[in-house]
Amino acid sequence: MSQPPWRCFSLLFFVFTIVKPSSASTSCSSSFHCPPFNSSPPYPFSSSPGCGHPNFQIQCSSSRATITIKNLTFSILHYSSLSSSLTLSPITNSNRTNNNCSSLRFSSSPNRFIDLTGSPFRVSDSSCSRLSLLRPCSPLTLPNCSRCPWDCKLLKNPGRILHGCESTHGSLSEQGCQGDLLGFLQDFFTRFGFEVEWDESQDPYFAKCRDCQIKNGVCGFNSTHPNQDFLCFHKSRSEIAIQRDSKRVNHIAVLSLIFALTCLLLAFSVAVAIFRSRRASFLSSVNEEDPAALFLRRHRSAALLPPVFTFEELESATNKFDPKRKIGDGGFGSVYLGQLSDGQLLAVKFLHHHHGTTAAATEHCKAFSMKSFCNEILILSSINHPNLVKLHGYCSDPRGLLLVHDYVTNGTLADHLHGRRPKMTWRVRLDIAVQTALAMEYLHFDIVPPVVHRDITSSNIFVEKDMTIKVGDFGLSRLLVLSETTVNSATSSDYVCTGPQGTPGYLDPDYHRSFRLTEKSDVYSYGVVLMELITGMKAVDQRREKRDMALADLVVSKIQMGLLDQVIDPLLALDGDDVAAVTDGFGVAAVAELAFRCVAVDKDDRPDAKEIVQELRRIRSHTRVRDDDVAKD
Repeated sequence: MSQPPWRCFSLLFFVFTIVKPSSASTSCSSSFHCPPFNSSPPYPFSSSPGCGHPNFQIQCSSSRATITIKNLTFSILHYSSLSSSLTLSPITNSNRTNNNCSSLRFSSSPNRFIDLTGSPFRVSDSSCSRLSLLRPCSPLTLPNCSRCPWDCKLLKNPGRILHGCESTHGSLSEQGCQGDLLGFLQDFFTRFGFEVEWDESQDPYFAKCRDCQIKNGVCGFNSTHPNQDFLCFHKSRSEIAIQRDSKRVNHIAVLSLIFALTCLLLAFSVAVAIFRSRRASFLSSVNEEDPAALFLRRHRSAALLPPVFTFEELESATNKFDPKRKIGDGGFGSVYLGQLSDGQLLAVKFLHHHHGTTAAATEHCKAFSMKSFCNEILILSSINHPNLVKLHGYCSDPRGLLLVHDYVTNGTLADHLHGRRPKMTWRVRLDIAVQTALAMEYLHFDIVPPVVHRDITSSNIFVEKDMTIKVGDFGLSRLLVLSETTVNSATSSDYVCTGPQGTPGYLDPDYHRSFRLTEKSDVYSYGVVLMELITGMKAVDQRREKRDMALADLVVSKIQMGLLDQVIDPLLALDGDDVAAVTDGFGVAAVAELAFRCVAVDKDDRPDAKEIVQELRRIRSHTRVRDDDVAKD
């Protein structure tokens, strides 16, 4: 964007001035307030006929100044004198309808595109670039193009809405798509507007005005003449004298005020310096647009995002993050029990602040935390399943990143298997296995694009009082959006290439080796959870021998040697109802065989989530029939 300061201009013409009565200069130089201008609008702007520049006439009858350009009326959101630019928002008319076409209608634009050709204004490159990055999320669904031709054109090229931006092309990655592109455009233009700029060096009015002001005149134009010729209104001697006296009085008042303030600042210099430094730092961080909000707006319509909590609301709900309220702690954050003002109990996850050994490492940690935070919001706001935690809102604040989701009252599966919780029967363990598989099936098959959780562990499976479960912690989850290279690959499974992330003991070795993430990586983690349900052992235990430290290695070796009974949880054998499940080939042994397949070295040998659900339901139905027969006997 060009930024021509006043000092860069050269005198283009010798100006013949026309003298007008002093009343004209008084009218043009009168002060008034007109947002977004902090004081009286400077030249070339004016709201008085014949004053200022003919193409920069504004109206101040509403809360914000408006300007008319080629019969199109815009609200002025922002003015920059340094860059000679305005941020404009078209004035919309909600009463207009057009055969159920999009609501993207601007009352002053009958053709529904904005063309500034022939005016001093041009759309800035930055505004064109923003539009070029937009596209609808695939697959593209067009409306009735014969009835709504303009909507179809916009969906194919959003840049059409600003004349001159049609040829601008940006990177069309999946991160730039919008689910409701037309709605996003309406919201974008209404709230943020678009930027226009003008080149003062190409307009003789500005050079003439500068020469007029040197001669102590006021710039205007002949509003009654078709050519609207430039006029320089000269002030009378009495006006100049009054103005000089006023400046002298104001000068004395300003000096007196500065002297008084200096005395106060000397008395409280240390306290004021500290206060202003902290306040400036805080305000600068608050006033910067929230990076999380920017990221989320680029990926999803605001209507589909969860509610936003303030930091103060969640601080109050958790009693200032009282350690006594802490109900969980992990590598990515601490979870607190929160009670909202309406009495609702929710879990508040406070993401940890990670710091590196260097400034660059610290920035990398912050970026990773923000990415995980936004990723979890995007995924949780798009899912709805009884065995997955529900996101109730979030808070992005310089003081911390927080997620608000379901509060599950009965701890985690890890607490029940490895802690001091009451032991679980085989039927309960089998039900938990089925519910976890159903959640995984939903993520892999019912969402487009599929979601790979990447961290299915017993610590991320939350247990309700009735022993139903919810899978949570989506901080490492990944949408399985395939690149063109991946789609054309000769492999049998779809994958994305990304660095391995997950929990030791649950991490798919094939993914760790090849960096290729697929749904089968979740299947491996799920297989380890099945082994925990069978054995009651931890996924990784350093107290075991080195070769058996990983539970998957231990159980696989026992199954291959026919010694599965050596690793079955002894608590199952103590319950008479579970003895049959331990000895029956359709009970523990069948689930162990399924777990063995889930942790196969080659991912193509692993079952998918649908197969797992079918097999577990078959095992569970056989278990219930057997239990009913035992009860009858």
